[in-house]
Amino acid sequence: MLLHRSISLVAVSRSLGETARVWRGLPAPSTIPSRSFSRSTRWLGKCTHLSIPSPPSTHPTSSAKVGDRSYPRDQWTNVTPTILDRTTAQLHRQPGHPLHILAQRVRATFSDFAFHDYLNPDVTVEANFDQLGFPPDHPGRSRGDTYYLNEQNVLRTHTSAHQTDLMRVGERKFLVAADVYRRDEIDSSHYPVFHQIEGLKLFDVSSLGPEGLGDGAGVGRTADTGPVHVVDDSGPTSANPVQEVHSRNNSLYLTEDLKKELERLVLELFRGAPSKESGAPLKIRWVEAYFPFTSPSWELEVEWEGQWLELLGCGVIQQPLIRAAGLGENRIGWAFGLGLERLAMVLFGIPDIRLFWSKDPRFLSQFTEGEITRFKPFSRHPPCTKDVSFWLSPEQECGVAANWSDNDLMEVIREVAGDMVEDVKMVDSFIHPKTHRKSMCYRITYRSMDRNVTNEEINTTQEEVRRRLVSQLRVELR
Repeated sequence: MLLHRSISLVAVSRSLGETARVWRGLPAPSTIPSRSFSRSTRWLGKCTHLSIPSPPSTHPTSSAKVGDRSYPRDQWTNVTPTILDRTTAQLHRQPGHPLHILAQRVRATFSDFAFHDYLNPDVTVEANFDQLGFPPDHPGRSRGDTYYLNEQNVLRTHTSAHQTDLMRVGERKFLVAADVYRRDEIDSSHYPVFHQIEGLKLFDVSSLGPEGLGDGAGVGRTADTGPVHVVDDSGPTSANPVQEVHSRNNSLYLTEDLKKELERLVLELFRGAPSKESGAPLKIRWVEAYFPFTSPSWELEVEWEGQWLELLGCGVIQQPLIRAAGLGENRIGWAFGLGLERLAMVLFGIPDIRLFWSKDPRFLSQFTEGEITRFKPFSRHPPCTKDVSFWLSPEQECGVAANWSDNDLMEVIREVAGDMVEDVKMVDSFIHPKTHRKSMCYRITYRSMDRNVTNEEINTTQEEVRRRLVSQLRVELR
């Protein structure tokens, strides 16, 4: 399947922005003053008990297997066979694949950084959350957002799950490229498996010289540096402060180094990318941001085809994270993170995130290692839409299963229909005036990317979806 419509830069910009704001990253340890978190789960009603896991799904095996490692299932296990199958794909390591092309451009830009692209996706809860300071009630810990192998182990939700261990074993500047896993909605720009790349660089404070740069370089500047036009008036402020344990000059030194390196990265990523404005200088700007794990923090935006796209998030690493890796006050550093799919959808013009998983040679043959070329639509198959309506049980509205979220529904549909499902949207909901029960209606759009599907096939799939909604989510069909 291929959509002839052009990719919506507005939609992708919104997705890039969400990625940048959350950085798919890490809240700082609880010693750092916290603000409200940007991620949230969509609880129904007023009963939000994050500590109570939802009913476990029934699986034919007693363990979840990732590679040659097996994890005994328990009440927290919610990972599905479909997701476990994806753990061996390694799209970011396949030469000629758009995600590999971008990852290698990042690697080439930071050629003196250690490069890790084959770290196991199964990590401990401690590595994914605890070591990085996630509060016990953070929504990212919920089974609605995260794939649990069991109570103590998860599929990583961000590449930063490896950050502390890599610093602890002596890495001082490194890149991590990897597949990461989040339970998510179903549409053309969201997928439960996606890919990130992040970079981290540490400095010995004594190597910075007498109090770093000391001149505030890089703050309040507008510069044309060859093919790049930079606008930056985002120096540290009271809302985006230098950490108390850092001297202002040392923080400015890191800021200048970080921005210089990332401006170089952007130029490399967009080099040779086809655009309607070919030949014009690439415009980038720095915008003050907030991330719990860095301060000061910024988002880097790029003007592309007339719109500003939030490309990545970055900042000076919160010192407690460095301490947690067993390093002292003599080490300070910066970090950044970006999502590969969102960027690839913009640069290559790929309209549907499912296409990254396509094995169709009509897709894969279009790309050449080291080059960015616009994707050419090769087919379009008709969609088929089906609605499903149901009543939530009283327990789901307020009780033990009060942590119902749309992602529970998405997982059931994905497990039945796989990549044949293109989009799922809630089209109606209401509360019965007499019984006070809540009814919900979702519209499922089925469309294969590589073949026509029959109405009979879709009907069979839809009936299986309905059956599993009852057996797994305990709803009452209407």
